[in-house]
Amino acid sequence: MTLHVTNTLTGEKEPFEPQDPENVLLYYCGLTVSDPPHLGHARSWVHVDVMHRWLEYRGYDVRHVENFTDINEKIVARVGEDDLGEGEADVAETYIERTLADMRSLNLLRAEVYPRVSEHIPEIIDLVETLVEKGYAYESNGSVYFDVTSFEEYGKLSNQELDEIESQGDPDERSEKRNPADFALWKADGVEPGDIEEHRHEGAAPAEHACETALTWDSPWGEGRPGWHIECSAMSTTHLDDTLDIHVGGRDLVFPHHENEVAQSEAATGQQFANYWLHCELFQMADEKMSSSLGNFVTVDDAVDQWGTNVMRTFLTAGSYNSQQLYSDETIAEAEERWEQLERAHEAAVEAVDSPAARTKVEDDDLRTAIDEARETFTTAMNDDFNTREAQSALLSVASAINAHREDRDEYDYRGLRRAIDTLEELGAILGLSFTGDTTGSAALAGDVVDLVLDVREQERADGNYERADDLRDELESLGVEVQDTDDGPTYRLPSNE
Repeated sequence: MTLHVTNTLTGEKEPFEPQDPENVLLYYCGLTVSDPPHLGHARSWVHVDVMHRWLEYRGYDVRHVENFTDINEKIVARVGEDDLGEGEADVAETYIERTLADMRSLNLLRAEVYPRVSEHIPEIIDLVETLVEKGYAYESNGSVYFDVTSFEEYGKLSNQELDEIESQGDPDERSEKRNPADFALWKADGVEPGDIEEHRHEGAAPAEHACETALTWDSPWGEGRPGWHIECSAMSTTHLDDTLDIHVGGRDLVFPHHENEVAQSEAATGQQFANYWLHCELFQMADEKMSSSLGNFVTVDDAVDQWGTNVMRTFLTAGSYNSQQLYSDETIAEAEERWEQLERAHEAAVEAVDSPAARTKVEDDDLRTAIDEARETFTTAMNDDFNTREAQSALLSVASAINAHREDRDEYDYRGLRRAIDTLEELGAILGLSFTGDTTGSAALAGDVVDLVLDVREQERADGNYERADDLRDELESLGVEVQDTDDGPTYRLPSNE
């Protein structure tokens, strides 16, 4: 079955055909590390991760590169704030460390490399020099600009006409540019206080001091800093190739960032920059997108700590990457309920398959058919533009089949249950879900604590201290932990987070 993806470049859903039938070159526009990562970032991370996992499941070797933008006026604006650091490089390092920790907490596969802009200044300068030599860029007062009129296909990604595009860049650049829509490849000098004023938070260092910490480099045009757009072109072509199979990013980056990437990359190499452009929709908070600049965000750290990895991954894959998704208490609660359905069914299947009631010659055609249909539905969904919403529904159908099999039955279909368990674990892993207890956040810690308390309670009961054992159970239940004694020992359910 062929994988189809929605290509922003053509506006069509197309069969995916990588340049090399065995390898996929995947680039994702990473974070500008000026704020804590929030769930809007996590949504894109998780969907890129699912793409990576599905492509590997289909047999491809995936070369996944994801950058860190560690040079930016927004980073300079944070200097001195909340012990983030005394310079641009310090602030960037602090947030890169936090970002990597958040990535691990969400059970993301590691990229092949996480290149930083600051490490690729030579490659950026080489690329800018190539564009100047080929007549696509020009120097003006120590800065270098891309001449958008020199690239005939400018606007092909965002479907904009050149004469309709407004001025790009800072207002003070206009006098230096030939055309208002030209964009900076290299910026002369450093960062001025006015460049960071709108990004500063309370407690930040004085603007002049912060700007003194901004990094600059020597270049053929004088001391300066790279423009934002040129950075991704230099890093992606350095670590992958002149032509990428898949370039992923947020929908808000189509213009100008990705449009400019296309123009400068193809002008420099003469090759198509990316064959497939996939764009992730952003979270909605009421009527606004979730973003750092608006301040209406939930950090990844807080979300994972409160709900745990599996609930967050269930929530983030409840909608497809290119569909709009609303963040609210209700949508989180729905995801928590769906994960609990999957988890309880998996636990029930494991308990049943490991019990004496599981029999070799018992066959439940309904269970086996449901598993086959779920696997087919999951595969069809993932091959239809990574449709995680339908894929998740397929997993839930397996959970329903397990529950139906166990109702009013004294003997279980051993082979059928094994296939159900394997299906949940195998296909769940493609969505990044773990049924092995390897979760993170306060939910996992709470489970460990409850296990410890129940072990102590069992020891008290064994020693005949029944009153103390009852007290421990009462304490747990007062905290919302439902304890149930069974012939195989106590079981429990943690309280749901409101």
